[in-house]
Amino acid sequence: MPTLLILLILGGAGFFFFTAARAAAERAAEVGHDACQAAGVQWLDQSVHATGMRLRRTESGWLGLERSFRFEYSEDGQDRHIGRIVLLGDKLVGFSGPTRAAQAMVRGFPVQ
Repeated sequence: MPTLLILLILGGAGFFFFTAARAAAERAAEVGHDACQAAGVQWLDQSVHATGMRLRRTESGWLGLERSFRFEYSEDGQDRHIGRIVLLGDKLVGFSGPTRAAQAMVRGFPVQ
């Protein structure tokens, strides 16, 4: 009986981790697509790729997962450039990518 309970707890934790990771990837894809559209460049492959994950403190002081994603874009259809998105929970905390979009994203950050 205790083995079944442990398996249920591990299964529930795994399901929560998977759904949180998918939600973060969808949020990163939305940010990447919007940034490329704002900069007037092509968003290649219509996807983002997870590149890293670490624990980091949120503004409230609690520990949260910071996830890094990369995406590719092209300015003229002949070249490929790599952009990077960093999310802490569902909040955008870092961005590098198309120049005009990066400037717009930085202007949107709150001043601390």
